[in-house]
Amino acid sequence: MDDPARLEVLERLDVLDSGPDADFERLSRIAAHIFGADVSLITLVDKERQWFRACVGIDGLTETSTEVSFCAHTISLPGDGETMVVLDAKQDPRFADNSLVTGWPHIRFYAGAPIVVAGQKLGSLCVISDKPRGAVGDEVLKQLVELAGLASSLFALKDEARVRARTAAALVREEWRHALTLEAGKVGSWVWDVRTGEITCNDTFRRMYALSDTDAIHVGDVLAATHPADRAAVQAGIDASFDDGVDYSAEARVAASGRWLTMRGRVYQRDAEGKPLVMMGASIDISESKQTAEHTRLLLRELNHRVKNTLAMIQSVARQTIRQNPDPQDFIEAFSGRLRTISDAHVLLADRDWSGVQLYEVIASQLGPRFRTHPDRAEVRGEDLTLPADHALGLGLILHELTTNAHRYGAWSDERGTVNIAWEVMREPIRGLSLTWRETGGPKVLPPEEYGLGTRLIERSLAKVLDSEVKLSFDPEGVAARVWMPLPSEEQV
Repeated sequence: MDDPARLEVLERLDVLDSGPDADFERLSRIAAHIFGADVSLITLVDKERQWFRACVGIDGLTETSTEVSFCAHTISLPGDGETMVVLDAKQDPRFADNSLVTGWPHIRFYAGAPIVVAGQKLGSLCVISDKPRGAVGDEVLKQLVELAGLASSLFALKDEARVRARTAAALVREEWRHALTLEAGKVGSWVWDVRTGEITCNDTFRRMYALSDTDAIHVGDVLAATHPADRAAVQAGIDASFDDGVDYSAEARVAASGRWLTMRGRVYQRDAEGKPLVMMGASIDISESKQTAEHTRLLLRELNHRVKNTLAMIQSVARQTIRQNPDPQDFIEAFSGRLRTISDAHVLLADRDWSGVQLYEVIASQLGPRFRTHPDRAEVRGEDLTLPADHALGLGLILHELTTNAHRYGAWSDERGTVNIAWEVMREPIRGLSLTWRETGGPKVLPPEEYGLGTRLIERSLAKVLDSEVKLSFDPEGVAARVWMPLPSEEQV
């Protein structure tokens, strides 16, 4: 009764704790009719309990102990087709004291045949009666064995159906998981029947190429949806995979959207002559990667250009600074300030991928970050705007020279002077920035007999900005600078 192989089959069937089954009850009723018995059962027996998968003629009986089970004796018979017949249980020493005999349901007659699944006796199909019998014919016993065989087959079929249902459910879950993974990863999967040209694909692939949601897709539809300039590359990748057996690989744009796709595939089936039958693969949208790579390439090109210009600017400033300041200490002080201004402007531009700098940031680099809320003898008026790279760098140098001069000789060299910075954006005749620096209240200004490096830097800092202009005047009441620089149109900003 405790054979591990038998118990393993019982556990695998997963039916021990299941209730009565209508199919098994039909077999039980047939058995009861053949034997003219009031009760017929289909049972399963493990080490300690006996379950009833069909129970005809007795209500409310679901299980009994193996110790009182008649069926436990039935499955102990040596042969598979053997039946156990007890004509009068009260006269049989094996069952005379059995509680099912001495008490309800008062079994006197029993006939049972074993149910065999996967070579293991799991239970029996039996009939019982509370009246003894004198004999049982061989023919009805054969029919009991046949019905037990049908019950055995039914157990096997139900087990197979259950396994198939579980497998199908697992496959559905896996397909959903696979589909959701592809959807989340924006991967278009496809299977190409090379003979018919038909492509089976997921919805992501259809959306990539702007193909119909319902119509069948032909390989020609995909090629037609590919950008004309990239079709040759796609065809070359297909030919290489068909002829040389290599994996298919190509990158191409979608004609309708211009988005870039990378395609990978493999021939998974060929005929006897080696001709391809089925190709499977996936397509991934790499537009963002392409844009990032192009953006990086442009940034590197811009950086290379800026580095060259900056080095040339630094060399020029260094030569002119040392010419005006031959003393090493004076040179270091003058040159360091100008170099720091160039460096600060480059840091701002680099932080914004050289896309431009806000005018307020350029002013803050010279007047301090709190120039708007806590101005130090400075009045600043004007709305913030974005300056292109060359504009920001040139204006930064201009403001540095003006600020330095104001501290040394101009409005900020005493306790009374102030600086006014104001600007406006002009729209006629062309869009441009008109900025004015004006010093008042400081020492009286005398025009210089000879322009120094600072003056020349102010006037030349916007040399790279075409059509720009800087006018510097040394009025008695204070230095004034008027800056004009063209700006990109509002559509380009």
